Amino acid sequence: MRLVIALCLLLASLPCVCLAAKQAIPLGVGNLPDSLGVNIHFTDPRPGEMEMLSEAGFKWVRMDFGWEGTEPRKGKYNFAAYDRLMAALDQHHIRPIFILDYSNRFYDDGLSPHSDEGRKAFAKWAAAAATHFKGRGVVWEMYNEPNIQFWKPKPNADDYVKLALAAGRALREAMPREPYIGPASSTVDFKFLEACFKGGCLEYWSAVSVHPYRQKNPETVAADYQKLRDLIAKYAPAGKNIPIVSGEWGYSSGWKKFDETLQGKYLPRELLTNVANGIPISIWYDWHDDGTNPKEPEHHFGTVHPEYRQGQEPVYEPKPAYFAMKTLSASLAGCKFIKRVDSGSDADWVLVFQSETGQRLAAWTTGDAHEIAIPDVHGTFSSRAWTGDTLPEVKSDGSGLRLRLTDAPQYLNGPVNSR
Repeated sequence: MRLVIALCLLLASLPCVCLAAKQAIPLGVGNLPDSLGVNIHFTDPRPGEMEMLSEAGFKWVRMDFGWEGTEPRKGKYNFAAYDRLMAALDQHHIRPIFILDYSNRFYDDGLSPHSDEGRKAFAKWAAAAATHFKGRGVVWEMYNEPNIQFWKPKPNADDYVKLALAAGRALREAMPREPYIGPASSTVDFKFLEACFKGGCLEYWSAVSVHPYRQKNPETVAADYQKLRDLIAKYAPAGKNIPIVSGEWGYSSGWKKFDETLQGKYLPRELLTNVANGIPISIWYDWHDDGTNPKEPEHHFGTVHPEYRQGQEPVYEPKPAYFAMKTLSASLAGCKFIKRVDSGSDADWVLVFQSETGQRLAAWTTGDAHEIAIPDVHGTFSSRAWTGDTLPEVKSDGSGLRLRLTDAPQYLNGPVNSR
């Protein structure tokens, strides 16, 4: 018995045991908003920028970790810019997904790595980066959307798989506990994903990352996730449970038939749909708009407008999407998803969450606005709109909680007792 106790105390004191627990990709969603994040495009935040991002409730950022910029001389690495970014993230308790991406002019003529020399150099660089930031909570992602034009000169699944395997072997040898995910595919590209799985990438990946972009309701992603889970299960190593990460996904307020208000409604619907589908990390694209051209949809994915307002509060002008994120994270802070209530209609989304103080609801519909009764839920509930505005209290009657659903989420807080 003394030997067992001594061994337990020794294991508890080992840094690697704590590191493994800290670094692991969870297999399900924990307390909100810990699973929610946003894409950024900077290593040096402007004064007030990280504070504003953090106040919205984002707990992750996803950022390019460019090869050429961090290997400025052949075989010589410079991670100083990301040291600065990590210092800013640590200050706000935000974790990064760093994307190991793109090319380097010293190898393969500046194209995506496709030779033995290029793959070896890329893998060596990736291992050096993971070693440099070991124990800092980084998730390393293998490239960005290699199934479309980001793989130069054109997408090549075989070359991508060879590179992903080379990087995986190098990372596992150097830093076996650092999370490594991929392929960050544009859309849920099942043909490309299966090529990755057949090639053996699941031997190394801690999670499969996809970018489920669409211009229809975010709730439609559920069928894609189920199909992808089935495909992962077909190729996963025995006994290895590999979750799905929604690594980049958003809605442009510049798309046809979209505007900033609809984008704002879709942000919480997207993120909460991911939560209800057990996605452990969800990254919204994008932090701020990339431009102001009203005819360029790529300029309008952000939660805030692009102009930095030095000395003003806040430093960026929020879009409705920013308020939607802030409301979601505040309304469900510390909550864990429990279940989706069956209202009798697939269009209705009534999600139940548990906090230390009780249960809360998030509710909306993908159909026309209508009223529903939620049986076995009784009492008086405070209610908040997706914008953060206070709504009238919601009270139950003999048939349960009567609630009017619209296309915008509302959050209810009260003495929920559901069976």
